[in-house]
Amino acid sequence: MGRWIAIAAVIATLLPTARAGQDGIFSGDVRLACEAILCLSSSAQPSQCSASLQRYFSIKLKFYSDTIKARANFLALCPAASMNSSMKALVEAIANGAGRCDAASLNATLLTYAGEGQSYVGDVLPSYCAAYTGNPYTNLGASLPVYVGTPDRYGHWVDASHYAQELASYNARIAAENAAAQGRSDGMN
Repeated sequence: MGRWIAIAAVIATLLPTARAGQDGIFSGDVRLACEAILCLSSSAQPSQCSASLQRYFSIKLKFYSDTIKARANFLALCPAASMNSSMKALVEAIANGAGRCDAASLNATLLTYAGEGQSYVGDVLPSYCAAYTGNPYTNLGASLPVYVGTPDRYGHWVDASHYAQELASYNARIAAENAAAQGRSDGMN
């Protein structure tokens, strides 16, 4: 949390500098880039984030690797983005992870087909998500997805806010499956 506040302070001190408008405040894409860094570094995204997030996520190119580069270039418009290696790493982590590390995206990305109509969702965060969510300058806290269950028993990623409910549902399903399997094996004896 302390480092996230440090980012906000650094960006705030840069606002009235070189690329600022006549009133000393950033405008246009520079302002939106700085706001996007702040908004995408925190789980709390107030309504003031909507314009910067809309601008950031509207950057879409034919190949996803080009989209990531273009988004990183957009974030680099903020002077704080190149202040030091930690800020550069934050921008890289945001460009690679933001919008790709929520439960729905992870369930789609980590889905593996095992043949014969079987599939499972992996329980290990991709490296780009680990870099984004684990960056010392992010405070994503309660917005981090959580894995429920195990891959071999159809586990899946859920939003942290739904974890308790999803875990109870998963455990009930597993208990029912185990009871049914036990009943089948008892009937064969």
